[in-house]
This record gives sequence, C-alpha cells and structure tokens, in this order.
Amino acid sequence: MTTDISPEGLMAAYEALGWEPEGKAAVKLSTGEPPASNYLDPNLIKDVVQLVDGTIVECNTAYGGSRASTAAHYQVAEDHGFTAIADVVILDENGFLSLPVEGGTHLTENFVGEHFADYDSYLVLSHFKGHAMAGFGGAIKNISIGLGSSEGKCWIHSAGTSRTSPWGGEQDPFLESMGEAGKSVVDALDSQIVYINVMNRLSVDCDCDGNPAEPDMHDIGILASTDPVALDQACIDLVYAAEDGQSLINRIESRNGLHTLEHAEEIGLGSRTYELVSLDD
Repeated sequence: MTTDISPEGLMAAYEALGWEPEGKAAVKLSTGEPPASNYLDPNLIKDVVQLVDGTIVECNTAYGGSRASTAAHYQVAEDHGFTAIADVVILDENGFLSLPVEGGTHLTENFVGEHFADYDSYLVLSHFKGHAMAGFGGAIKNISIGLGSSEGKCWIHSAGTSRTSPWGGEQDPFLESMGEAGKSVVDALDSQIVYINVMNRLSVDCDCDGNPAEPDMHDIGILASTDPVALDQACIDLVYAAEDGQSLINRIESRNGLHTLEHAEEIGLGSRTYELVSLDD
C-alpha cells in the first residue's frame, strides 16, 4: 500500500507485486458511466498500462445507459480519454464464452466476453468505492460483473436464474455469485492475474452511476495484491478505520457487502487474512 495517489505511486504499487505479464496483457477497468462518474483518470494509470503493453478491456452493461451497446461504449472510452493511452477492446462485442465454475453454490458456469480468451495475462485496475447493489465495488466485482458479458451480468445478478434480466434476484445469492464468477476467471487464467485498487473519490455510488453522490470522506491510497479477497478486505478495513468513512460503511452494511468476501474465501478464491505492507517508509 501507498498513500501516494499519483502515477508514481501506482507504479510503485505495481512493481511491489514482483509480477510480469506473460504473453498478451489485458488491463481490466471501468470506463465509467457519463456524465460524471468517478472512473480512474487515464493520466493516473497511463504509465502502468503502457509498461505492460496492455490493451484496456471492458464489457457492455446490462442496465442500459451509455455503455449498453458496443459502438456507444467505444465512444465513451474515447470521450473519457482511455483510447488516447492504449488500445481498447469491448470483450463482448462479438458475444460471450462460458467458463466453468468449480465449487460454486449457485453457478456452474460464468459468461464472459468472447475476447476474454485473447489475452494471457490480466492486470485488474479497480476504483474502490461504494455500490448501490453490492455495497462496495473493488477487485472481485471488477473480475465478476466487470468481465461478464451483458448476459453474464444478468446471470450473476440473478444467481444463475436469468440470462436476460439483472433485476429481482435475492441479495446474498447475488453476492455469492460474484465470488463464484470471479473464481472461474482466476481459475481460467491460472494465476496470471494481479489486482490494484485505487482508493480515491470514495463515493457511496459506483462508477456505473453517471451522477454519483459526492464523496464525503478523504482519499486513502493505492493497494495491490495477487489475492483479490485480501485486497478488497484490506480496503474495507481502511474504510472502517477512517474517521470520516461512515457513509460508505453504512452503504456496505446495508447491502451485506462483506458477505461477498466471506463466500469468496469459503470457495477458495482467496483469503481475508493479509499483511499490509507500507511502501511509504
């Protein structure tokens, strides 16, 4: 972890992982819903993206908005500055592929964008923040809902009961399905995946919200890990430790958000036990 939220801080966090991508590298992030969402600043991430020679990848949404169609989504990526720093590919522009889910309670398969298989390694850059449905969004949400095709997003939200609607599913099965979908991704990549969470602009609302609530807490820092469960847990713990984190804590607790991490640990996606190493010393 570093408290330096800058291109240099992000680079330090990445380098501390001691990881280098194999083959063709993808950088998964959220392109952000217009007009005013808190997506990661391209100027913040540019150096790391270019260091790994990464292609920025994203999937279309399942709820309408400006990123529900491929053409409109590419326009958003351009408008938000991502095409200026790297190639951008919408993974589900030509459909989806199915990944097997091992050890899941709800899902036996997970539908990701078809182009997911075009890449050998994934660097997952997540803006950590609240979320209206999941309580919070971090690394696990980015590799589950984030890598899901529009059909896959519905599948996760509905805990494997609908491929056409993301609405109306039960809360805990949805949270559990995120962990299960994330595990299918990690299993498919055979550990060629690492995670960085940026804890700035800590709104209670997600980057899928075009008009999110203004953050009422301070920025915290950048954290990196090879374990998405440990990473998200560390971010949660930092929010709880913050003097001004109550709004985000309320959002997380009101959606039972920690259950995502409980189930993810239970099925073997990662561990909630971690050591926080400061890069600022």
